[in-house]
Amino acid sequence: MNLLKSLITVSSMTLFSRILGFARDAVIARIFGAGVATDAFFVAFKLPNLLRRIFAEGAFSQAFVPLLAEYKNHKGKEATRDFVAYVAGLLTLVLIVITLLGILVAPWIIFITAPGFINTADKFILTSSLLRITFPYILFISLSSLVAAILNTWNRFSVPAFTPIFLNISMICFALFATPYFYPPILVLAWAVVLGGVLQLGYQLPYLKKINMLVLPRLDLRNTDIWRVIKQMAPAIFGVSVSQISLIINTIFASFLVSGSVSWIYYADRLMEFPASILGVALGTILLPTLAKSFFVGNNDEYSCLMDWGLRLCFLLALPSTIALGIIAKPLTVALFQYGNFSAFDALMTQHALISYSIGLIGLITVKVLAPGFYSRQNIQTPVKIAVVTLIITQIMNLIFVTPLQHVGLSLSIGLGACLNASLLYWQLRKQKIFYPQPGWLLFICKLLIAVFIMCIILLIVLGLMPPWDNGSMMYRLSRLFLVILVGIGSYFSVLGLLGFRLRDFIYYNISKSHSLHCLDP
Repeated sequence: MNLLKSLITVSSMTLFSRILGFARDAVIARIFGAGVATDAFFVAFKLPNLLRRIFAEGAFSQAFVPLLAEYKNHKGKEATRDFVAYVAGLLTLVLIVITLLGILVAPWIIFITAPGFINTADKFILTSSLLRITFPYILFISLSSLVAAILNTWNRFSVPAFTPIFLNISMICFALFATPYFYPPILVLAWAVVLGGVLQLGYQLPYLKKINMLVLPRLDLRNTDIWRVIKQMAPAIFGVSVSQISLIINTIFASFLVSGSVSWIYYADRLMEFPASILGVALGTILLPTLAKSFFVGNNDEYSCLMDWGLRLCFLLALPSTIALGIIAKPLTVALFQYGNFSAFDALMTQHALISYSIGLIGLITVKVLAPGFYSRQNIQTPVKIAVVTLIITQIMNLIFVTPLQHVGLSLSIGLGACLNASLLYWQLRKQKIFYPQPGWLLFICKLLIAVFIMCIILLIVLGLMPPWDNGSMMYRLSRLFLVILVGIGSYFSVLGLLGFRLRDFIYYNISKSHSLHCLDP
């Protein structure tokens, strides 16, 4: 299996989904702006979206995939089908209970996650209503994530990577065509979320049938491997979702700030997620089942080379993305969002939050590469301990930054916390002798820094030649933004090419049946 080819496939699907996600956010910003209604929706959607990220990009996969890989490689097809059926049965039961409880206690959830809304009765009631509607999304997206984890283990990476598109399509269509039929209009987004979850699950089921893993959920509470998944999943939830927990806490802080703060943070977070998902989530998705397989067959050299490959690709792509995101923050926010009810002030506040987020982008992406190094070995304790430290320090920074910097301080604390999380994970990988860097890292980083420096100069020159970004229609602004991004990408990779980088240097990792490999040393 050529890992770079798989990575490109997943990243391409994720890119398409994220572009639709930007279209979705642009539609929401134009129709609803940034105010009481959007703050209510984003708070209501925060918990279901948090659980989506945990399941789709984190804890469930980290706990389930290594055990599923063990079954697939050592216990045969029928035992694997039974294991999947029992996991699906217990997961479905738990999710139904959680969904019903969430609908019943929705006001209490809002009381905890956005206590600042209590002072405005209409805002509090609207947020509670939106949460009740969106809560079933947790059931559908979690089951969708179970299917995605199975498909990824069978190396069917493209199908799960494509499914988020259905949520974006649902929300865009509902917002554009169904808004007049709802009162208050913001309710249309909540119902669109639920339909999006149903579509995401339904789309993947035929592909599950193709690999003969479509089974009816069954309960068997005596199955010890099921409880191994649950036992590892509980701490993994905390370990892989520290940044999302920080976002929830940030929402609590932001609910006490001026109206619009929740929305500004949301839009900045969405922009930051774009490179984080395309690079970090895609790398983590590819690495986890492959690392688990290497661990089970006892090939430590292959395991270490996989980690090195992932980290080099991470730095190759994440370092320029981190710097460029801060430089083009203004063009991004104005070109994508500053229309209709989304004012220039809203764009400016979003821009400030985005610059703060960009500081931690490389940390967020690197965590997605480093964490599978532990989870693939079923080592849950180490990343969880690191997550606890990171969360505590992040909240200390929140307390320090929120008064002088307002919502910008909340974004800054998450960015710095992500960098701390990545640093501690790397330190433990080296300390526990799990990962040994291959030769050539110093020269590799020096070449990257040269290319990034030249890219920054060219981007600043191009931006200086551009007319004001609030001039013209959306298509005119987006075309200029696309041109700037192309210039940045072109200049960066052109310099790398002059410095000796070649794409074939990163296609080295083609694992044969004998598990032989040649480590990358560009």
